[in-house]
This record gives sequence, structure tokens and C-alpha cells, in this order.
Amino acid sequence: MKSMESLDLSINRLSGLIPQGMANISFLSHLNLSYNNLSGKIPSGTQIQRFSPLSFTGNPELYGAPLTGGFGEDGKPKGRNPDKHDEEDSGWWINMKWFYLGLPWGFVVGFWAILAPLAFKRAWRYAYFQFLDEMK
Repeated sequence: MKSMESLDLSINRLSGLIPQGMANISFLSHLNLSYNNLSGKIPSGTQIQRFSPLSFTGNPELYGAPLTGGFGEDGKPKGRNPDKHDEEDSGWWINMKWFYLGLPWGFVVGFWAILAPLAFKRAWRYAYFQFLDEMK
């Protein structure tokens, strides 16, 4: 395993810590551990430190180099946990609720703006259907 050149374990629902032995792989040129459920500190070692932070994307509980942004002095994630719902996250539903409440009203008003004149005005109804007949 020390001479492995490429390792892609992305989107495999892996969980837990990254093994310390990963730091000992010396010929690894490509590593992708993104979108799993890995947690803890990324093992320190010259090989793993040089990979892009994109190789570890989608693991919210993972911290340490090469991941730099959003981590405190102890190396642990700071700020809110993206998996937990808080009051800021519930604000989008209020905006969407008004959209969904207004959608049927927009349909009703638009529908009747076209059909009401055709239903109640005989001259408009005749003109409309005559126009449709001429289009054929």
C-alpha cells in the first residue's frame, strides 16, 4: 500500500477517523475523500498535507491541514454546525411559504383574466373563436 499512486474513496458513506497510516503513503499523487462522513483531525504527514482542500469537501466534522478556513486555534471547526437547524435557517421557509400561498392566486387571477371576458362577453367570444378558425 505504500506505493499506491491514486486513491478515490469519494461518496462512499465512510465514517470515522482517517487512519494515521494514510500519512505514510509516499507515492500517492491523487487523493479524494470528499462527500463521506469522516470526522476528526486529518493525519499530519508530508503526503496528505499537500492535497487540495477539495479532496476533503463534504466532511463537515473533518479539520486540520490542508483545511484552513473556518477553524479555530485548536483546529476544530468554529461557527455553527451545518447539520443543525437554527433560526437563521428557518427564514427561507417563510419566504417560500408566501410563494406557495401566492402561486394558486396568481393562477386563478390569470386564468379568469382570460376566460371571464370570453365567458361573459358574447362579442369577444365570437371574435376569439373566429380568430382561432382563421389561424387554421
